[in-house]
This record gives sequence, structure tokens and C-alpha cells, in this order.
Amino acid sequence: MAGVASFAVPFMASAINVALPSIGTEFSLSAVAQGWIVTAYILATAVGLLPAGRIADMVGKKEIFVLGMAVFALGSMVSALSTSYAVLLASRIVAGIGSAMSFATGTAILMSVASLQERGRVLGWNVAAVYIGLSLGPTLGGIIIHELGWEWVFGIGALAGLLTVVLAAWALKRESADSRGESLDVTGAMFWCVALIGLLYGLTRLPMPLGIALVGLGSFCLAAFVWWEYRSKSPLLDVSAFSQNPAFIFSNLAALINYSSTMAVVFLLNLYLQYQRGLTVRQAGLILVIQPIVMTIVSPISGRLSDRIAPGKLASTGMALTVVVLVAFSFLGRDTSLWLLGAGLAVLGLCFGLFSSPNMNAVMSSVGKKHYGVASSTLATMRVVGQALSMGITTLIMALYLGSAKITPDNLPAFMRSMRVAFAVSAILCVAGTFASMSRGRAKAEPLTSGG
Repeated sequence: MAGVASFAVPFMASAINVALPSIGTEFSLSAVAQGWIVTAYILATAVGLLPAGRIADMVGKKEIFVLGMAVFALGSMVSALSTSYAVLLASRIVAGIGSAMSFATGTAILMSVASLQERGRVLGWNVAAVYIGLSLGPTLGGIIIHELGWEWVFGIGALAGLLTVVLAAWALKRESADSRGESLDVTGAMFWCVALIGLLYGLTRLPMPLGIALVGLGSFCLAAFVWWEYRSKSPLLDVSAFSQNPAFIFSNLAALINYSSTMAVVFLLNLYLQYQRGLTVRQAGLILVIQPIVMTIVSPISGRLSDRIAPGKLASTGMALTVVVLVAFSFLGRDTSLWLLGAGLAVLGLCFGLFSSPNMNAVMSSVGKKHYGVASSTLATMRVVGQALSMGITTLIMALYLGSAKITPDNLPAFMRSMRVAFAVSAILCVAGTFASMSRGRAKAEPLTSGG
């Protein structure tokens, strides 16, 4: 059932990327406002992941997974019925909270049932389910939007969420909670929430005084969170134990930087194809689908390989190749061949496939079973925070070049400059991620007792 959720949530997320121009037209939104439809969901997910993972270790993974998918379905249904931008943003926040609960537990459930020799293969197929959702999102989503309207993308997401709830409640067995009886670190959770909201929202408001103040507040709360977790009897994140686990630390850091440098690629290319190249929603979706199709093919293969060789090698190779593609995208022009763009997306899909499954295997294999929930939610947090940072950085760059203006034929040159700068910044970040990935050492696919 974790695989069903792994398909449904990314499907809707990728379809929404294609739907943004249509939503923007209906609600008269600027490019920055369109970006917030994605960012609000990501931010809510990021804030909820660590608390959800900790609660899952305390009360049971199945319960939190099922509840999370129900909340996701509710938020998606309200999004489909939204009559204003404010309602749409609020419902996206609700859906993000539900996603946090399912993301925090899905990988942990898989790790609990997979044998040591099959972890990479199982995780690889789970990642493949994610990419199948991403693959069908632009194409099927584009058709749905073209024929029925953007509201139906959210409606289908709601139905998929409800189906997952029914199947999970029926098929998943209840497990004993490894941390049952322990208390939730409410103070740590508050520090964590304020830190993420301050940092990620503040980033989008720079260089205004409000943005500077929020980033300062977020930085302070993040430091306070680490300080508090070292001293807490029941920490939200066992910093003292994980700090002695280099495979866990550097694998998570590599995931954070990878998603920080790549999440906005689809967002930018979608705007480029529809506004600059004049393609329809369906045509843009058919091009963007190339990347997740390749990821779907590569992920199970790289996952199986990571059971036999050091997963860090595969992940580092994927990160290094990503740098090359992002540099190439920073030179996109008004008349760049769509065939070359498609080839770049194919290589990028190969890069993501080489990175994701092995890196996930390295993280989850570096801890004991007691910490599966927290490790799963930590990795998901790195992914979602990275995605939010990517969108925040991109939104900031676009705001510097476009302000609050809509994308029109008159300001397309400014949009193109902002897109090239965003890809260049992403390439620089990815270089740092490659070094982080290489620094984890020879992490083997076996649990470390020091981590659990």
C-alpha cells in the first residue's frame, strides 16, 4: 500500500505543475503566486514530517499512514472545489500535512517487511512507483486539464487517497510500536516548525526587511532545536546518536542538496515550454514526461545494484552527472531544439534514478529498526525541505527579475534571464551535493547498531 501512496501523491504533484498556467489564468495570478501553490504544499509537508515520524514510532506506523492519506484526500477534495486563491492555498496546506504523515511512514513500513538482502530492490521499486506517478502526471494530467479543467487533477488525487485508505486499512497488519510509552517532544517540535517556516518563507521575502527578520528567526530556532534535542529525554530527532553515524548524516545531506538543486527544474521548464515556446498543456506534458519515464526504468536497477555494491558510489555518480545537465539547461534559449531539451531530460532522469534508490538504501540501512520511523521521516524531510528551498530560491530569483508581474510577451526576456540564473545556481548547489555524497564513505547496506 506504501507503493500505491508513492504513486498517487507524486502523480498529483506533477500534474499540478502542468496545471499552474491554467490556475493562474483563472485566478489572475503572477508567476510568483503560481509558485506558492507548490511551495505551500511543500512547506506544510516539511514542517510535519519529523513530528509524524516520531508519533509513528510511538503509536504505530499503520495508523499514521492511514490517517495521513485520509487528510491528504480531504485537502485534495477542497482544492478541487476551491473558488478563490486563498482557499486553494489553505487546502494545499492541509494536503501537505497529510502527505507528511504518509511520507514519514511509507518507507519505514517497507523496511520493516523487507529482508536485508532485498532492501535495495524493494526500495527501488517503491521509488519506481514514485516516478511512474511523476511520468503519468504531465501526460495524463495534461489531457485531463485540457478536456475537463484543472479541478479534476485534485479530484482524482482525492479519489486515489481514499482508495489508498481503504486498501491500507484492509491489507496492512498492525505492528507493535517500538517507542510506545515514550512522550512526544512538543518543545522540539515547536522549535522545528518555527525554524522551517521562518527559513523557507523568509527566503521568498528576501531582500525585504521581513525576509531578513524571518530568516534570522528561523536560524535561531534551528540552532535552538539542535541544542534542545541533545538534552531531551525523548527527542524528536536523536541528534546525539545520529551525529556518530556518518553514513546517515552525509546521505541525508546529499539528499537535501540534490532536491534543493533539482526540484524547480520541472516548474521552470513547464513555464518555458508554455510561455516562451507557445506549447499547449498537453504538448508540454509530453516533453516533461521523458524525465520520470527514464527514472522509472533506472530506479529498480540501481536499487538492486545498491544491495551488492556501496550505494554511495551510485548516488555520487548520479549527482555528478546532474551538474552537467543543469549547466546545459542554463544556456537554454528561445529557439533551443526541443529534441536537445528532451535528451537533457532523459539524462536527468538517468541521474535521478542513479541517486534516489541507492541513497535511500544507504540512509535506511544505517539505522536499527527502532529508528525506522524517524530515519524515514528525516530522509523525507531532507527531500521536502530541499524541494521547498529549490522553489524558494527560484521564486526569489524570479521576483528579482520579474517582480510581481505576470509572464507576458513583453517580459519574456526577463523571465528567460531569471530561468538561466536559476539553473546556474542549481548547478553550483549540485556540485556541493556531489562532494557531500562522496564524503559518506563506503556505506554498506547493513544496519548499524549505533544508529538504533
